[in-house]
Amino acid sequence: MTSITDYEAFFASLPEEAQIVISGGDGTLNRFLNQTRWLSLPEALYYCACGSGNDFQRDITGKDTAQLIPLTPYIRDLPMVTVNGKEYLFLNGVGFGIDGYCCEVGDKLRKESDKPINYAMIAIKGLLFHFKPRSASVTVDGKEYSFRRVWLAPTMNGRFYGGGMMPTPDQDRLAEPPSVSTMVMHSAGKLRALAVFPSIFKGEHVKHTKMVTVLKGRDITVTFDRPTALQIDGETVSGVTSCRMRAAVREASSVGI
Repeated sequence: MTSITDYEAFFASLPEEAQIVISGGDGTLNRFLNQTRWLSLPEALYYCACGSGNDFQRDITGKDTAQLIPLTPYIRDLPMVTVNGKEYLFLNGVGFGIDGYCCEVGDKLRKESDKPINYAMIAIKGLLFHFKPRSASVTVDGKEYSFRRVWLAPTMNGRFYGGGMMPTPDQDRLAEPPSVSTMVMHSAGKLRALAVFPSIFKGEHVKHTKMVTVLKGRDITVTFDRPTALQIDGETVSGVTSCRMRAAVREASSVGI
């Protein structure tokens, strides 16, 4: 993948019986899908998870990383996020809030050192000291909701992101009709947010209905009252105030089936 400069020519050069295996993590899949979004992809397209988070694989097969995943059923109708006037397909989720902050800090630390990045520690320090909650509005299929003291507002296509966090445990990436879900963690002080935050790894945070709201729809816009980092399948975009997510923007005819 790192040496292919023309995917259309690469696919055309393969024999009809060829099978393609993409090996990497969620970020690798995200880049591949966005770089080939206008092409007719081969049907015999598979994924082997060997990244650090592997949230797509976790959503599909659990923890069985040895299993090859046929990609075609999962990339027919991918949602799209519009950020700063640019459009991106996303596979797992778009994180807006302290999750985007964690990715931004992790990117900076990665440039300074080869040591593994401890995102959990970044999140804890962010909750306690550095990240300030935002006021936010979330518009779902034309209906607007307002929230104060927002710590997290990810919009999800699957159930998992961030290396095992499950912000929307009922989200189904193959649902008919297609939809996305936004989870808002709000209206809590930093100690309360810190106490509830670990339960997101089991999806149990949704029981705290006074501070966790899940909204489902086909067209969702999240707007913060001041610029905040955002992550798309682990890829960071800094200084964002608003993003729009739309379900099922990719037609079935764009995949070679």
